[in-house]
Amino acid sequence: MEILNDFSIKEIVTCFMVLFAVIDIIGSVPIVVSLQQKFGQIEAGKASITAGLIMIVFLFVGNKILKLIGVDVNSFAIAGAFVIFIIALEMILGIEINKTTEAKAASIVPIAFPLVAGAGTLTTTLSLRAEFHDINIILGIVLNTIFVYLVLKSAKWLENKMGEATLSILQKVFGIILLAISIKLFTANFAQLVQNYINF
Repeated sequence: MEILNDFSIKEIVTCFMVLFAVIDIIGSVPIVVSLQQKFGQIEAGKASITAGLIMIVFLFVGNKILKLIGVDVNSFAIAGAFVIFIIALEMILGIEINKTTEAKAASIVPIAFPLVAGAGTLTTTLSLRAEFHDINIILGIVLNTIFVYLVLKSAKWLENKMGEATLSILQKVFGIILLAISIKLFTANFAQLVQNYINF
């Protein structure tokens, strides 16, 4: 019954809002539509459940896994930044870097990881654990997973509502935003990495 004692609506809402801001699935709609046009129908259920499981598993074993393979959180975040950078370049320049042609592959990479459960999201779950109880973080992740599923499921409808010209403009705009996020993620974690080595 200790889990029930740790249950807190306030903590759940806070965890949900923090993760919602980091995941930013609404802002990622043009990216999802772009990937859907490229790969075909995206498996919304598979992508959202995979992302949710990645976040929950990483919440408990993230630090252990990274330490086991000799990778720190900052290096992990930098790797994620590179993947996001490549996706952004595809959107802005209209080039094809990822040659995968299977929609199933797109559901896992890059949608489940790193678009939803990316380096920023995973490092955020670790930082939330320092402040909130596990049960509330898990429920926050589950609520975000449901919301992600609804957005991915309605991607086709959103694509039909957006004109081709509007979609093209939005893809480039969000591509630039995504590029900026990847650079920010890289610089912040690279600076921390350098600082850690200097202190070491």
